[in-house]
Amino acid sequence: MPKHQIIRTDNAPAPVGPYNQAIATEGKLIFVAGQIPLDAQTGQIVGEGDITQQTTQVMKNIEAILTAAGASWENVVKTTVFLSDLENFAPMNTVYGQYFNEETAPARACVEVSRLPKDVLVEIECIAVL
Repeated sequence: MPKHQIIRTDNAPAPVGPYNQAIATEGKLIFVAGQIPLDAQTGQIVGEGDITQQTTQVMKNIEAILTAAGASWENVVKTTVFLSDLENFAPMNTVYGQYFNEETAPARACVEVSRLPKDVLVEIECIAVL
């Protein structure tokens, strides 16, 4: 049986399907599931149609999960950003950049997808190392 720890916090939205907010492996890798701009308390989308507000909420959700896992932004080594429209790259990147030191920022991929859950504009997942 694999030795891993389920990471859960009420400070980020509960999963809406058969997955967990994050998994920490025995080797101290933390895999944070893709987060969309849901308010953890209300379950409602934040910033309808506003990429800046949506990215801010996504980063807030990820930060809550990282904190629950005993990690911080400095532990993040890889992110993947999914955008419904690459025209939103610059404003997303401005918000995203506020969370990382440019010299030690994680590796990142950013792709445009045809559709995201609940028709949001952005979803971000990450991997962190303790």
